[in-house]
Amino acid sequence: MPSVIAYGCDDATTQFHPLQIDIRQPGEGDIYFDVAYAGICHSDIHSARGEWGPVAYPLVPGHEFVGIVAKVGPGVTKFKVGDRVGVGCLVGSCGSCEMCESGYEQWCTSTPGTLWTYRADAEGNPTTGGYSRGFTVREDFALHIPEELDFAACAPLLCAGITTYSPLKHYNVGPGSRVAILGMGGLGHVGVQIAKAMGADVSVISHGRSKEADARRFGADHFYATSEEGTLESLRGSFDLILCTVSADGLDYAGYMAALRPYGVFVDVGLPTEPVSLPLRAFVNGGKSFAGSQIGGIAETQEMLDFCAAHGVIPQVEMITGEEITQAYDNVVDSRVRYRYVIDTSTFPQTA
Repeated sequence: MPSVIAYGCDDATTQFHPLQIDIRQPGEGDIYFDVAYAGICHSDIHSARGEWGPVAYPLVPGHEFVGIVAKVGPGVTKFKVGDRVGVGCLVGSCGSCEMCESGYEQWCTSTPGTLWTYRADAEGNPTTGGYSRGFTVREDFALHIPEELDFAACAPLLCAGITTYSPLKHYNVGPGSRVAILGMGGLGHVGVQIAKAMGADVSVISHGRSKEADARRFGADHFYATSEEGTLESLRGSFDLILCTVSADGLDYAGYMAALRPYGVFVDVGLPTEPVSLPLRAFVNGGKSFAGSQIGGIAETQEMLDFCAAHGVIPQVEMITGEEITQAYDNVVDSRVRYRYVIDTSTFPQTA
């Protein structure tokens, strides 16, 4: 069993340090790749800090990372040594339930269920993620990274990209669609680009105007600041779809439902901590819908990568070293990153 250098934390204070971890040898249908770049997602922070349930420490997070295939196991047909490869939010499922056979591995309903990229395997044993120099994965859960994508910047597409692409596609966004992206952080700035590439008229709704120039650079046609009095009221009946990418508590959900056109949809991919209350009239009046979305299956994730490569969609990232991960976590929580941190694993030490 090979061992590699990774960055992990020992408790919920998330003080990251290098450590040596064991990686399984690639077996039947597996590939092993040298990780080059790993994105930092806010959900990594929630997980590492124990905000989403108990954690087995030490923990090596990371569910959006790319690298180069170094070894292939017996029976591998989809990858060869030297290929560009990526791994996103999930690394396993039963493969035979209705959901898996329909391409929704993220909603596997059988045993072992959906296996997320790190925390635990099917037997409950701790597993590690992408803040590492190496990773072994079943080839069926690995993604081809198109040559057209900037290798150093594309890792966040494996989470932020599919999280925004999937609902935009599901609700048939295209030419003539009026789409609003609520929040323009790590998710939202990618969602703006994807919605624009699909042909939509795109608006960004943010608290203030500090990101307006960036929003327009990413393709937004309109920008609205909710800190300005009367903004939501002025948008009544404006949008076919609102994609909410923020997790803040206390959003004016009724106001956003009113901003939808008849038969419009409010899709939430954020996870506020407090329950949301809405009067039924917000749905009935206008035949509107409130929906959620959670990443996408493997085939759809590959489709998203190919779409982004074809349309020049790429995250704006800040590159960091392994030693900067601890500070990066605090910066993400304080909204001090534009727009996604990516760890360069070549900065990792040779030994822990």
